[in-house]
Amino acid sequence: MDEKLIVTSSPHFRDDSTVHKIMLDVIIALLPATLAGIYYFGMNAARVLFLAVITAVITEAVIQKLLKRPVTINDMSAALTGLLLGLNLAPSVPWWIPVVGSAFAIALVKQLFGGIGHNFMNPALAARIFLTISWTGNMTDWRAPGVDAVSTATPLSFVKGATEVPNAAPSLFDAFVGNIGGSLGETSAILLILGGVYLVYRGVISAKIPLIYVGTVAAATLVYGGFDLYFMAYHVFSGGLMIGAIYMATDYASGAITPRGRIIFAFGCGVLTSIIRLFGGYPEGVGFSILLMNVAAPLIDKYTSPRVFGEVK
Repeated sequence: MDEKLIVTSSPHFRDDSTVHKIMLDVIIALLPATLAGIYYFGMNAARVLFLAVITAVITEAVIQKLLKRPVTINDMSAALTGLLLGLNLAPSVPWWIPVVGSAFAIALVKQLFGGIGHNFMNPALAARIFLTISWTGNMTDWRAPGVDAVSTATPLSFVKGATEVPNAAPSLFDAFVGNIGGSLGETSAILLILGGVYLVYRGVISAKIPLIYVGTVAAATLVYGGFDLYFMAYHVFSGGLMIGAIYMATDYASGAITPRGRIIFAFGCGVLTSIIRLFGGYPEGVGFSILLMNVAAPLIDKYTSPRVFGEVK
């Protein structure tokens, strides 16, 4: 008999997934929204995205060389971090913003803690919050799509402190397809959703976290708006909710890992986002919410870990 019985320890599930394949799938999923951002905002968007990605890759290679670690830029994780950061920036930011942001994300949030899989929060989101706090004016200089690129307000700014969508606000359809001012990756909910469907189909992410996250925000804004469906939909399809729920809250390293923990994590993200949006001083709450839940993830896992088979008190 040629067959052999191979005895190994758990886990026993095997597939051909690699870091490179997973990161490449996420980048492919983000390509439609990326191209839409370039289409709406032109070469400024392309410049921001290029600088963010190339800085992230170079920073990772340089630090790994200095620390005498294997250079792992081919796994595409640094490129993905740069792309996510670029999509979280306004197309009008000066050239040094994506450079500083990507260097911060890779050097301090990722490599300082040991590299991929060891970061306790999402590097791109941490960099965006760092940039927003440090250079608020540059980070909130939103421009309307088009050649003129005049300054404008984001859709969420119109509903801040309100219980209904004012007539002056951009239409829900424009928010859905991306013809609005805002960060590069916030402007097309439909393309972000299509990318999320691709990731679920490929088995890269589970639909559980995005659905619970978005569903929690939808329920909270529906009740707050007096069961106004248009007000609820405006909150769901505007701002960074889709890119945050689909591409950042699902991060393997910085999120909860237990089945119950993921539910609590996603629900917590939704609750915090709703509180910040509806009652805080900032119109958007996705970035802060996910980072706060990143910090809480180890504690959530601690108290939601399943009992070891055969364990007795």
